Amino acid sequence: MTRLLLATRNAKKLVELRRILDGAGIEVIGLDDVPAFPEAPETGATFADNALAKARDAASATGLASVADDSGLAVDALNGMPGVLSARWSGRHGDDLANLELLLGQLADVPDERRGAAFVCAAALVVPGGAETVVHGEWRGTIARKPRGANGFGYDPIFVPYGGTRTSAELPAEVKDAASHRGIAMRALLPLLRALTVH
Repeated sequence: MTRLLLATRNAKKLVELRRILDGAGIEVIGLDDVPAFPEAPETGATFADNALAKARDAASATGLASVADDSGLAVDALNGMPGVLSARWSGRHGDDLANLELLLGQLADVPDERRGAAFVCAAALVVPGGAETVVHGEWRGTIARKPRGANGFGYDPIFVPYGGTRTSAELPAEVKDAASHRGIAMRALLPLLRALTVH
C-alpha cells in the first residue's frame, strides 16, 4: 500500500483525509508518524504558498509523497479576511474559540443578507524528485449568529453552507466531506494519488 504523508499535526484533518481517501489504496500518515524535521512557519501570502511550502518541506525531509493543505475562512463583509490568518485571527494560533468569538464580534452589526463567506482550501501534492501540483476548493455559505454543533473544528460551528440550515459542525461527516472545500480539493488530487499506487 502506498504511503502518503499529510503534513499536519491536526488529528481531525488526518481523520478527514483518511475518510476522503478511503478505498483508494493509500495509507495516510501524519507528521507525528515520521521523525521530526524543521518546519517552516506559515508566512505565505496565499493559501497555495503555505500549502506548497509545507508539502515541499515534508517531501524533502521524509522522501515520501506529501500532501499539505492550507485553508481558512474568507468573509465577504471583512474583504476576504481572516483568509490566510484564519488559524491565528485572535492572535493565538489554533485557539478556535477565541477566533470564533472575535469574528462573531466583528460581524455583530452586519445584517444577515451581508454575512456571506466561503471556506477556501489549497492542497499541494509534492512527489520527491517529481511533480508539484496545487488544487483549490471553495465552499460558499453564510456566517451564523452563534456557534452550533460539535462536529468539525475551526470555524465549522458558525458556517452555514448555502442551501442548508445546519452549520458545518452539525453535519454528518460524510455530508461534510462530499461538499467541503477540503473534500473538493483532495478529490481533485485523487487521480494523481491513485497514480502513485501503480508505481
